[in-house]
Amino acid sequence: MKELYEMHADICKTLANPKRIEIINTLRDKELSAGKLLGSLKIKKANLSQHLAVMRAKGIVRARRAGLNIFYRIANPKVIKACDIMRQVLIEHLAEANKTANKWGKQKHES
Repeated sequence: MKELYEMHADICKTLANPKRIEIINTLRDKELSAGKLLGSLKIKKANLSQHLAVMRAKGIVRARRAGLNIFYRIANPKVIKACDIMRQVLIEHLAEANKTANKWGKQKHES
């Protein structure tokens, strides 16, 4: 069981990068060449290559070579579901924080 916790933490560390989450979202429902990803993400080629190498090593994305192009896709659609669930949790958290701030702001103005 401890090994599973360590693997889980390792994957979470890999995903704890805004650009990697953006890559996952960009590849959400399609396979893209490295060149298309590069154009879409607006980062340097070396930086994209580094992110993709880490994500490939952790099994988050898969690569396929076709001629001179390398195409990337999400290895398991559950990765997208996990990211979507976390995004929903964050949106709910932000909404609750805004509701609390608005309530506090109204109370302050009424005083």
